[in-house]
Amino acid sequence: MSVLVFLIDTAFFVLVFAALLRVWLNGARISMVQQPGPFILALTNWLVMPMRRSMPTVWQRARWDVASLLAATLLALTQAGLLALLSGWMHGGVGLGGMTQPAWLMVAWPLLAIKILLRVALQGVLLLVLMHALLSWVQPYSPAMGWLGRLLTPLLNPVRKLVPLVGGVDLSGLVLIILLQVGLMLVG
Repeated sequence: MSVLVFLIDTAFFVLVFAALLRVWLNGARISMVQQPGPFILALTNWLVMPMRRSMPTVWQRARWDVASLLAATLLALTQAGLLALLSGWMHGGVGLGGMTQPAWLMVAWPLLAIKILLRVALQGVLLLVLMHALLSWVQPYSPAMGWLGRLLTPLLNPVRKLVPLVGGVDLSGLVLIILLQVGLMLVG
């Protein structure tokens, strides 16, 4: 059963993070023409485009991609439902506090979806910070450094103000990784 949970977690991580990254890239006004744009669009268009067509025009033209945010939320709710069903089946149909499975699902489902969204957002930012750090050492003039820098600079600048350069090395990425890990521990 743990293999099935791992596969569900992995598949939904990729989909939810792609939808959240689409929100973030659109909010930062980063073109979706270059990579990772086409990859993210290919992963998320099947869900985002029908949602976008059914939304009011004001939401369609908003700075933040509301359809992608709703898609990420819907995907997190789907993952939470699948995990709750598997958990209920593994525990004989009884969930939280001795409640029957339907009652437990109604209580835990939205909470688990919020936890999934937070965890995916933190893990995704952690991956982006690691990519940024590695590329800054190995290939600092890579095209990916442009969009990574635009996404991560608002997160790294406050840390850079607090942490001085040590021997000419910027440790703000390391400090941000530690803070993200702490956030992941708190989310659980």
